Amino acid sequence: MNVKIGLEIHCQITPLKSKLFCFCSSDYRDKESNSNICSICMGLPGSLPLLNRDALKYAIMVVLALNCNIPKSITFYRKNYFYPDLPKNFQITQYNAYGISSIGFNGSIKIDEREIRIRRIQLEEDPGRIVYELNSAYIDYNRSGIPLLEIVTEPDFDEPRIVRIFLNKLSNILAHIGIDPELKGAVRCDANISIDEGNRVEIKNVNSFKDVEKALLFEISRQKSLIMKGIEIKAETRHWDDARKVTVQSRTKEEEEDYRYFPEADIPVIEIEEEMIREIKNSMPEMPDEKLDRFVNKLNLSHNIASILIDNKRLADMFEDALKIHNNAREIANWIVSDLKGYEERLGSIEKVSGKHIAEMVKMLDDNIINRQMAKMILAEMVKSGDMPSIIIRELDVESVNDKTLMSIIDKVFEEDRKAVEDALKNEKTINFLVGKVMKHTKGKTDASLIIEMIKKKLNTIKYI
Repeated sequence: MNVKIGLEIHCQITPLKSKLFCFCSSDYRDKESNSNICSICMGLPGSLPLLNRDALKYAIMVVLALNCNIPKSITFYRKNYFYPDLPKNFQITQYNAYGISSIGFNGSIKIDEREIRIRRIQLEEDPGRIVYELNSAYIDYNRSGIPLLEIVTEPDFDEPRIVRIFLNKLSNILAHIGIDPELKGAVRCDANISIDEGNRVEIKNVNSFKDVEKALLFEISRQKSLIMKGIEIKAETRHWDDARKVTVQSRTKEEEEDYRYFPEADIPVIEIEEEMIREIKNSMPEMPDEKLDRFVNKLNLSHNIASILIDNKRLADMFEDALKIHNNAREIANWIVSDLKGYEERLGSIEKVSGKHIAEMVKMLDDNIINRQMAKMILAEMVKSGDMPSIIIRELDVESVNDKTLMSIIDKVFEEDRKAVEDALKNEKTINFLVGKVMKHTKGKTDASLIIEMIKKKLNTIKYI
């Protein structure tokens, strides 16, 4: 059976200070219900929308990052439908029926050597929220009018796993632009799915990218089961029930004509000048694919290590901050990916650690002030307290023994236990006894591999005397 999946991703433009068509704050979270509204975002009679020009600039950044075309002009439309969280009974959005009015079209992203096509990107306003409590529902319009991008893909997905990979990559691209996909409700995804030539089903109310994958896996199983029983798939909208891990019917799916689109008369056609596009393109930050190429080809990181860094903007930024202080790209990257990322996964946050912390710790390693075992102790304490390594080694008394002191300790051990030295000369496997004695003298402050190396050198000098 041939599975076709297309996505509609709704992404708030989080860096903006105000809403899309009015001066209300775009920071609606944790505010008292219905306190962040005005006559414009509520659509009261006589109110006139005014486009937020910064929203247009961020929208163009996303369009360029997703390799989309940009039209010479854009138009806003009214999408008419009744729903409790839509105060105007219409949404100001964009519509391509009478020519290209969306801010972006015909783009693509590469995933696992396959191309996922972007049909369109449109700039629109977010509706309000319905808050459910026990047997009641409340309307909070604080979110109404928040700048939103709707990113619509072609049905180029044939398995939920690729959908999740795509959403993670898209989220990473948005993060590099400055849009925060981690904010609650900032990025939401609806999925359209059909099997063979059957009717298309839309899945809504999915809270996370992992749940998108789960919802799609369930829906594929449900539809295949119905097909095998000879039951027709209804064209409908279904919601993801997170508690039961199933999709449930919500309503029959609307068609385009049900929305009665017509141009928004209060917003004139917006001309997109080439000079404006050039300026925005030149001001854009480095995108993940470009950064990956630089990490691999210029900083000589392995593709795997570089990919892990790129997939987490905070870690990638930390790596680059550390590299500005201490120039050892591979060592810094390895500590971040192999050790620090593990703390992030277990604890959920490593906000007390910065690139400055990692740079100082790696420099201490390179200068033989500490060994790797000590570095791991220091890293654990950094995550916990946020103190710099130089402070931690004083508090924990873990400063490493230098080579000169270590050699004098080895000389002393050789003098104290001549029998162990003779055994080591006959059988190299017994060298560990001497290593243990040296480690005891250094209180574990020296890398065991360095002790072994220096003991072997001394044994060789004795052997040939």
